Amino acid sequence: MIKQSEDGGCGTSFYGITITTTPQNLIDNLDEPEYFSNDGYDKTNMDYYLETDSGVVFTVYDWKEYAPLQMNTKYDFHIGGYSQSDCLKAKHELINLLWGEL
Repeated sequence: MIKQSEDGGCGTSFYGITITTTPQNLIDNLDEPEYFSNDGYDKTNMDYYLETDSGVVFTVYDWKEYAPLQMNTKYDFHIGGYSQSDCLKAKHELINLLWGEL
């Protein structure tokens, strides 16, 4: 189970791992993000700070869209973590949450 992290994701990095989904799918499954301006003026419109049951802290965010996100359009969201393996674990858990076991 994925939950909101109290860690805040400070120090996470992008290791080339993304997940393609809609903003609405993230909101439907993860609730509201910690940051959600959706005005296109910042490098991100929405940021999640999350944690798996096993304690893997990670972030999910759009990157440099520079336009408001359309809620039902698919985007490549970055997954940030403390290591590439953490990002891969997070992606696997996100896939299971968003679409079930594939």
